[in-house]
Amino acid sequence: MTAATDTRDLIASVPTDLFIDGEWVPAASGRRCDVINPATEAVIASIADGGPQDAVRAIDVAAVTQHSWAQTAPRARSEILRRAYELMMDRQEQLATIITAEMGKPLAEARGEVTYAAEFFRWFSEEAVRIGGDATLSGDGNTRIIVTKAPVGPCVLVTPWNFPLAMGTRKIGPAIAAGCTMVFKPAHLTPLSSFALADILTEAGLPAGVLNVVCSSDPGSVVEPWMRSGKARKVSFTGSTAVGVRLLEQASEHVMRSSMELGGNAPFIVFDDADLDVAVEGAMVAKLRNMGEACTAANRMFVQRGVAEEFARRLAARMSELVVGDGMTDGTQVGPMIEPKAVDKVTSLVADATGRGARVVCGGEPLESAGYFYAPTVLTDVDPASDLMSQEIFGPVAPIIPFDDEEQVVRLANDTPWGLVGYAFTQDVERAFRLQESIEVGMLGINTGLVSNPAAPFGGIKESGLGREGGRTGIEEFLELRYLAMPRTRR
Repeated sequence: MTAATDTRDLIASVPTDLFIDGEWVPAASGRRCDVINPATEAVIASIADGGPQDAVRAIDVAAVTQHSWAQTAPRARSEILRRAYELMMDRQEQLATIITAEMGKPLAEARGEVTYAAEFFRWFSEEAVRIGGDATLSGDGNTRIIVTKAPVGPCVLVTPWNFPLAMGTRKIGPAIAAGCTMVFKPAHLTPLSSFALADILTEAGLPAGVLNVVCSSDPGSVVEPWMRSGKARKVSFTGSTAVGVRLLEQASEHVMRSSMELGGNAPFIVFDDADLDVAVEGAMVAKLRNMGEACTAANRMFVQRGVAEEFARRLAARMSELVVGDGMTDGTQVGPMIEPKAVDKVTSLVADATGRGARVVCGGEPLESAGYFYAPTVLTDVDPASDLMSQEIFGPVAPIIPFDDEEQVVRLANDTPWGLVGYAFTQDVERAFRLQESIEVGMLGINTGLVSNPAAPFGGIKESGLGREGGRTGIEEFLELRYLAMPRTRR
């Protein structure tokens, strides 16, 4: 049996219907939609295409199940998550293959995503038994103040296509740990990872009705009924700022708790005292992880003038050597983009930049082959007015802009409505602390191109979002405070 046959058999083993009340069911409309491998343009699966009727059924189930699920012991919830973690790690290769088949990233990266995704279940399995409270006295000593924490209630979870497994576990993990039921809409471009995850959670002992999965090619037809239902008490969304704004408007109708992980425009800053080897390695990670299709991707590369030319030369040398191809193929380092319009967007952004005088050091064009590929690209002499300075590139393009001093680059870095993440490379410790205080982002990496970690609070400021995922604060997004006042009788 060939590797291709093994992959087809594995994909065929993944459920492709909706998951509601512990059962795999077809869409009420009977509609289905195709899942495309972006490296080959081949149809790899046909999935149930959910709609409003399915959405209503799912949120009704979540609402009915909420009370009994909230009453489960923290240790029971913890053990479900721990078993799910272990099952994911046991099936790392299978899950990685599914990720690569549906969204294109190289298998090595997909394996890393499985490890990262599973770690959220392990982390929140430990947090489930550490939900605390507080007890104190009022200032006058006459009242006992007792504070407890309770699950917020049924949650709407909406995830993107770029990290299809990890974005699911990052939301599902704390919801389970806190005692919340869920309705979950994964991206229809990459649903198979989420379906496989639902199967794993069922095997790990998650009761029917706690997690309900409805995928749809028309996301609004599913998510809006959830938001308008009055039964959902929280929404957690990862995606574009534009969609996040619409969801916040809908959430206001019933005053829903909201967590939003939205767009980014990450500055990547290299000072002239930086170790350039470290900076180039950091750039490769921050720019090319997931083919640049990440909200944390370095979007604007500001390099101090004295080292800008050398940095560009070294980065272009590394990027031009990368092997681009099908992520299933051994040796592939950069996979395809997710769909044709993603390639079109990057092509347009590069054309705008070169039209304004930018110089292409390497790459600069789509690759002519089956699949949706764009060459890893380095641009220099980029005009700050270029479109790619104010839009998320979401592709393997590194625009380099020289700067003169710290004050100037901080101003340039902050000249954006977004504030998710930033990166800076310097050997000056005092400067590192100044940057942490002055750059307007929720996360800052110093001498590293990777900030994501299940043990850290992930999230941004400004139009990059609300709330945090992961870390000790991640579970708090799914809990609400309850205060009990009791008169204190003195003898």
